[in-house]
Amino acid sequence: MHETVEQYVTRLQTLAGDDPFSILRATPGRLAALLGRVEPALMARRADPDKWSIAEIVAHFADAELVAAYRVRTMLATNAAPIAAYDQDVWAETFQYRVQDSIASLQLFTAYRTGTLRVADSVEPSRLEHYGLHQERGRETVRQLLRLLAGHDINHLTQIERLVGGDGLHPA
Repeated sequence: MHETVEQYVTRLQTLAGDDPFSILRATPGRLAALLGRVEPALMARRADPDKWSIAEIVAHFADAELVAAYRVRTMLATNAAPIAAYDQDVWAETFQYRVQDSIASLQLFTAYRTGTLRVADSVEPSRLEHYGLHQERGRETVRQLLRLLAGHDINHLTQIERLVGGDGLHPA
């Protein structure tokens, strides 16, 4: 069953809870700790043919953060800016997530996230109420986007935790 955009947003906002900035700050370290528990040869293994491997999820983390970093900066600088959607599955295929080095993806993600937080922390707090007009989600403030990003982190960290926990990541 596919979620509607509204269901997806609600689920991620619920996952983010009341302190999304703590989640955003902690994610790079949590992700690094999880990756440290996985043999490199298992990073590309899928537990299910229709689900992403750890390598794919981590590459997605990096690209999603790159997109979020651009969106945050755009909205902070230009209130009511149009925000284009993107198809994560097309990106995964185009940029060959399955064969990406997970540690290199983690390094990119960490650098992008550090920049996103630096920018969010450095602007006048009132600018976090600037908004963009997202192609699919409609009006969305910087604060709302950061909360969605925190929920996105929890969603994918949970997927990786399940995979690291042994659900299918065993050598063939």
